[in-house]
Amino acid sequence: MESKNKNIVKGKWTELKGDLQKSWGKLTNDELEETKGELKSISGLIQKKYGKTQANIEQKLSEIYNRFS
Repeated sequence: MESKNKNIVKGKWTELKGDLQKSWGKLTNDELEETKGELKSISGLIQKKYGKTQANIEQKLSEIYNRFS
């Protein structure tokens, strides 16, 4: 699944970042760029900024990524 996510990110990163920022408005463009689209990095960033549980974050991230697959 990780390689599938990398392909999605590579082709649609700008759109994906927009969806991530709609869902988690505290995320900046620069912070998202630093993650290089890696799910674990994005998840950690969200957890740090929002204090949400890993399970909640991963579920929402999966929903967003699935829209682009």
